[in-house]
Order: sequence, then C-alpha cells, then structure tokens
Amino acid sequence: MELLSTNVCFDGEHRRYRHHSAALDCDMEFAVYLPPAALGASARKVPALYWLSGLTCTDQNFMQKAGAQKKAARLGMALVCPDTSPRGLDLPGEHDSYDFGSGAGFYVNAIRQPWAPHYRMYDYVVKELPQLVESHLPITEDRSISGHSMGGHGALIAALKNPGHYRSVSAFAPIANPSECPWGQKAFSGYLSDDRRAWEEWDATLLIPTARERLPLLVDQGTADEFLDSQLNPDALADACEKVHHHINLRMHRGYDHSYFFIASFIDDHLEHHAEALGLK
Repeated sequence: MELLSTNVCFDGEHRRYRHHSAALDCDMEFAVYLPPAALGASARKVPALYWLSGLTCTDQNFMQKAGAQKKAARLGMALVCPDTSPRGLDLPGEHDSYDFGSGAGFYVNAIRQPWAPHYRMYDYVVKELPQLVESHLPITEDRSISGHSMGGHGALIAALKNPGHYRSVSAFAPIANPSECPWGQKAFSGYLSDDRRAWEEWDATLLIPTARERLPLLVDQGTADEFLDSQLNPDALADACEKVHHHINLRMHRGYDHSYFFIASFIDDHLEHHAEALGLK
C-alpha cells in the first residue's frame, strides 16, 4: 500500500492509500481513519466500520462531510472508506452518465462485457479490502458495515449475503429495492443481464426472505429526500422484513433530504449502533 496523505484528526489519523486491486485489475484509492487507541506506544488493534458511499462519490465525501471521526475516536473504532467504482480504465461509455460506470459500481460483480473483468466492487469491498487493511493496519477482523444511497444498498446486500462476516449493518437512504427503480434497473441490466432473475441476489428486499442471518437493520430516511418515491422505496424493504420477522428500525426524519447534512445529523446514532455490536460499549 502506498500512503498518499495523512492528517491528524481528534488525536487519531486520517490516511489515504493507493494499491493495485487484484479483484478490479486497476489501481484503487481508499481512506482509513485510525482512532487514538490504534496509535502510539499503547496501541492495540481495533474493530472497523466499513462505509460504502453513493453515486458519484469517492472515499473523500464521507471522510470530509459526515463528521464521524470525533465519535469514532472516542469509541475506539476505525473507519474504512473505499471508492465507488474502478478508476482509470476508460472503458467505452464508462463516463457517459453519472449513474452507470465511473463512480457507480453498484457493489455487484459484473458478468457482462466490457465490465466483467473490472467491475467487481462486491468482491473488492467484501473480500479484498478487508484482507488488505487487516493484514497491514492495526485493525481486527471484527467488522461492521454501513453506507448511503447506492452504498446503503451495498451495505445491506454485503451483510445479507455473508452471514458471520459482519457484526452489524446500517444504511442511510439506501436503494432498498433496486430491481424496481430506474437506478437499479439501469445498473443491473448493464452489469449483469436483461434477465431479472440474475438481479435477485443483488437486491436487499429480495434477499430478506432467505437470509441465513438476521442482523437487526438500522435504516434512516429523510422525508424530503428527492429520490424517496422514485428510487429508494424503503417501504418495500420494511414489508419484506415484517413478513419474515427480520428486525428493522426504519426511522423517517421529517424535512431531511439526501445530502450529507442528513448523514452528519445522525451518524453518531449509527456509530453507537455498531459500537455496541463490536463490543466497544
């Protein structure tokens, strides 16, 4: 891993790294916040929250706008934030729209060309990146996962598809039923197939009935979110959970939109949720 930058933050360190990803076959950058407990003479390994960002974002959006470091420092929790897609490939059509290709990997493993050799963000965030940071940084194998919008979708499917891999999961304004919204349909048809049956393993609402582990879901959603009705559909996720008694705490927040102002307002609640599962409280 090549260290790109480091900043002291609440007596911890915010670091940015570059490495070559075998899963994506390209160079990738990601960010890590190490709390004070992981640094210095009395340093110890700490658990981590993996944060998956939304469309058009990189690792820098969450780290600079969410205001999570202060609480993470107090809890003794690392934050790991990957990018949202492969970079530097310049595949045909990759940069043509904001909701497909560059910045829009959707946390799936693509099977259609030319995306299949590189757009494997699911394998990257679930397998490769944790192995990398847990091998080279003072981070334990105790993991939680969260995310926003497209990243909320990614966090939910990562937890639902990998029993025992994460201690807890949460999401802000997730794309909860991507098979039934324009963003998801565009991504799934482009990366996967026109056969909707191939989409089912990447849709949190459709995974709920057969989930082999039922981690409680914490989902925050703003009522003034401009994408609520057309893209996000949290009610479908809640209905699926109710039918199989999968615990979900869906909190609707009056007046909040889709921005990082919303995330910053409630990020501490999510960190507390994960801290309890990670044994930090």
